[in-house]
Amino acid sequence: MHHLRMPTPPTLDDLRRYAVARTLFKPTTLLRAIEKLGFVQADPIRAPARAQDLTLRHRVAGYRAGDLERRYAKLAVEEDCLVNYGFLPRKHLALMHPRTPKRTWSPTTKKKAAEVLAFIQANGPTHPRLIDAEFAHGRTVNAWGGSSNSTTHLLDGMHYRGLLRVARREAGIRIYEAVEHPPADTSRAARAERAAALLELVLRKYAPLPGTSFRYLTYLLGYGAPHLAKEARTALATAREQLATVRIDRVDWYWPADENPRSSRYAPDERVRLLAPFDPIAWDRRRFELLWGWTYRFEAYTPAAKRKLGYYALPLLWRDRMVGWGNASVRDGRLLLQTRFADDTVRDELFKRELADEKARMKEFLGL
Repeated sequence: MHHLRMPTPPTLDDLRRYAVARTLFKPTTLLRAIEKLGFVQADPIRAPARAQDLTLRHRVAGYRAGDLERRYAKLAVEEDCLVNYGFLPRKHLALMHPRTPKRTWSPTTKKKAAEVLAFIQANGPTHPRLIDAEFAHGRTVNAWGGSSNSTTHLLDGMHYRGLLRVARREAGIRIYEAVEHPPADTSRAARAERAAALLELVLRKYAPLPGTSFRYLTYLLGYGAPHLAKEARTALATAREQLATVRIDRVDWYWPADENPRSSRYAPDERVRLLAPFDPIAWDRRRFELLWGWTYRFEAYTPAAKRKLGYYALPLLWRDRMVGWGNASVRDGRLLLQTRFADDTVRDELFKRELADEKARMKEFLGL
């Protein structure tokens, strides 16, 4: 089977425009935007808002910070894992559940989980505080090396294993309810089909992808579907034969075969945008550097003295160029925005006006 190649291969400029415009679709409803994105990465830091809100504000008409949390219970959307933790259309859960984790529980943990599950089944949507009061599980060390409540740790594990779902949040805290996922067809063909569908989901979210990033995303699918890791690797090999591709400066790029990066539909608009660190345009740091020629880093977990861009630097997009970054914070009800530039090519009046408009949009989004 041969790679699908364009009659005139796209250039890096074409890929840059395409990478930006294909995911900045016309603002739509909240559910439709999540369906079009396929997955929205979540992050708890608010600087000045959570990553999921910063991502959705560019793609949902009239979006305000916190709208996803406020409206979540009524949407066909789930908090779950894919390549990382976030929100995805409920219909995609069947591609990953029932999930078989890499790490099996000890008999003690299984017993605790069974008791907690019975309690939640009896009580309906339950706040972790109630479970803690009922079972008093103590404390454990979390993945970041800090100490976290053992109840939280156990509930996370139960959610990951598909025993619980997030019914809603209260002040940011997950309220859980019991759930049962229908049994999956475990035949070889069905497993291969699910792995291929998951791979297509991430490709459509993050395309165009350099080959190394495509492999990395396939590896990250081991978080959402650890039991399909082998099938995902096979699906990658097949996809690389079937997708549209081009080689530029010794880098192979891949994108869906039904999209043409040279199409005029992928024209950039005149807006300046402050993006979330995990926005699909900025998420892949390798691709970021290939397309825009400078290194963007997410430094919230970097010691302050070693930060180069700032605690929560928001990539600054102008047309199809990543021209710098902004650090935004709210103090005394006012939005403070500091911008820095990766080069000195953008200082015209139109840019300044557009940047002022983006700051006004950010204030409206934050309800200031």
